[in-house]
Amino acid sequence: MKIYVINGPNLNFLGIREPQLYGRQTYQDLVDSVRSWAEEMNLEVEIYQSNHEGDLVTKIQEAYGKADGIIINAAAYTHTSVAVLDALKAVAIPTVEVHLTDIQEREPFRRHSYVSMAAEKMICGKGFEGYREALEYFCKKQTDRT
Repeated sequence: MKIYVINGPNLNFLGIREPQLYGRQTYQDLVDSVRSWAEEMNLEVEIYQSNHEGDLVTKIQEAYGKADGIIINAAAYTHTSVAVLDALKAVAIPTVEVHLTDIQEREPFRRHSYVSMAAEKMICGKGFEGYREALEYFCKKQTDRT
């Protein structure tokens, strides 16, 4: 099973950006954690990060015919990007939306998610563990199919 893990703007600044919200672990720490968990679960992952909306759309489209699932933390584009939503709907790949913080407990503008309109599941406020939970979700889906 192949999972695309797609991360949006400013996640490359984990450990630097608002450490009181996002912690001190770096983006590389996140990548290493996801790879380690995926290996434990016998999943293949392709991990990608961009600060550019169009690049995220292109990566989602690239997943078509290649990925069994998408884990996406669209970051700020969660709340603004119809383009990301449309790309997810176009490829129709099972998607789990992940956020490091609980977007429902933050500023009012963060409470709306375009991504959730295409996602099967949303995981918020669990930090890096949210990615592990998303990987486990896909493992369970795979097990349930067999």
